[in-house]
Amino acid sequence: MNRPKLGQLVIFLAMMFSAAAFGNPRPRQEPQAPANQNTGDQTKPKQSEEDFNFQEALRDFMAIGKAPDPKAVKRGQALYVPTCGFCHGSTARGGSSGPSLVRSVLVLHDQGTGKEITPVVRNGRADKGMPPFPQLKQDQVTDIAAFLLSLVQANANRNDYKILNIVTGDPTKGEADFKNRCTNCHSPSGDLAHIAKKFEPVALQSRFLYPKSEWYPGMPPPDPRESKTATIRLPTGPTYNGRVDKLDDFSITIIDASGEHHTWALDAEPKIAVEINDPLKAHFDMLPHWTDDNMHNMLAYLETLK
Repeated sequence: MNRPKLGQLVIFLAMMFSAAAFGNPRPRQEPQAPANQNTGDQTKPKQSEEDFNFQEALRDFMAIGKAPDPKAVKRGQALYVPTCGFCHGSTARGGSSGPSLVRSVLVLHDQGTGKEITPVVRNGRADKGMPPFPQLKQDQVTDIAAFLLSLVQANANRNDYKILNIVTGDPTKGEADFKNRCTNCHSPSGDLAHIAKKFEPVALQSRFLYPKSEWYPGMPPPDPRESKTATIRLPTGPTYNGRVDKLDDFSITIIDASGEHHTWALDAEPKIAVEINDPLKAHFDMLPHWTDDNMHNMLAYLETLK
């Protein structure tokens, strides 16, 4: 009979010890609440997906706080404008003699309760030219505080910002302006046919005011008609043509018809000759000459091209 080696015996004893010390544990017994005692889990209903309010969750995440009562805001605005608007502005962003209340530390600390602003409203600030308003009742001051809180929150929560209707111009005047400014390059029945179906008004306005000729990774493929191109003439004779991929104060990079990149330093000797062709240059040259009326009239006309 072969006797076990010492190493095998040690391993066997170690396994036996582990089984005895760390064997199958007993199932854990959860503490039971007394029969006559309600626990939080038994009484608190779980929130369903239907109950989830994204706007409230977003406000909590951005630490904006709960929105004030809309009725109190409306009452407060009706009181604020004739009482305070002549100094602080009708939107509380500053007026002829009063500072902005939207950024006021006192208003921020008040949080729409009226507790912080009441002494100032009632007593005024003679050293700063603010008269007292003792005639205002406490609930009226609280409503004004709610209105101010709504402005502070709107200033902080950009997600609630809504773009107003910007199609307010005269399309007839816009058409006449189009004929004077744009017909050398554009046609309402050609390249701009149905343009209003392709872009929302805000995007359409942006395209004729601030067009982009540069292309960056992640953008849609550039329209060849809007791409900035360059002709590079080297002192030694060769000439290169292509779409401008990068241009700054130090270098220029173009992509030729075969897709190959070429880069030159602009301050290198001997210097290269660079000719830039930007089909959108007329838009940039026109930008300083737009008036509000011209801009809105042009947009109103382009909105008819559907």
